[in-house]
Amino acid sequence: MLSYQHAYHAGNLADLHKHALLAWILAYLTAKPKPLSYLETHAGRGLYDLAAPEAEKTGEAAAGITRALAKNWLPGDHPLRLALDAVRDRHGATAYPGSPLIARHFLRPGDVAHLAELHPAEHEALAQVAGFAHLHRQDGFQMVQALCPPMPRRGLLLIDPSYEVKADYDAIPRHIAKLARKWNVGVIALWYPILTDSRHAPMVEALRRDHPEALASEVGFPPARPGHGMVGSGMVVLNPPYGLAEEARRIAALF
Repeated sequence: MLSYQHAYHAGNLADLHKHALLAWILAYLTAKPKPLSYLETHAGRGLYDLAAPEAEKTGEAAAGITRALAKNWLPGDHPLRLALDAVRDRHGATAYPGSPLIARHFLRPGDVAHLAELHPAEHEALAQVAGFAHLHRQDGFQMVQALCPPMPRRGLLLIDPSYEVKADYDAIPRHIAKLARKWNVGVIALWYPILTDSRHAPMVEALRRDHPEALASEVGFPPARPGHGMVGSGMVVLNPPYGLAEEARRIAALF
């Protein structure tokens, strides 16, 4: 359950899809002068080095964010590009922000952030860069169920598990249904991998059935290496902000 290390996969095509939409939502929400809450169930370490041995071993970042920047998939004014540039100005040219540091770029005084990370080493690394947030070393689903509805009530929840535990696929629709009842104004975003065995399909079908108004965005891409099971990335967003569907279509057209 605690073996997953995102350092091997940071900046890959799935991150590009997920983080482009996440940054867009955060930019939209923080454009209005009203405070918000930002919550994450599986925050990771927050900051990655794409020149580290882990990233170079897989080459996933080279096929993801590095290629996207070379091809100008992210114009200079895109929210993800703005967050990435700010992080690299601070941490160096090979830095890549996880979702906590993308959030940090947009959050303002008066906004509140809660980040959960259970892995001890990842939590320790997160604490070095996430002083802006309340950190929780506990199961992320337990954290958000306890906090929701948060204060301020306006805000965003990112659910981004590693899916190492196959039971997550069955449990997530129930978690989200409960959260949506408790926090009906919150933007709830779920990321999931698209795998060759389609194990995600029943979960997505349940979410579409229970939340027909939600936005579903999926992109496909070649496996990172022969035999690799992930061939795409998906996001389901409850209470999607106006304009997100158009941005999701633009991003999907790049893949």
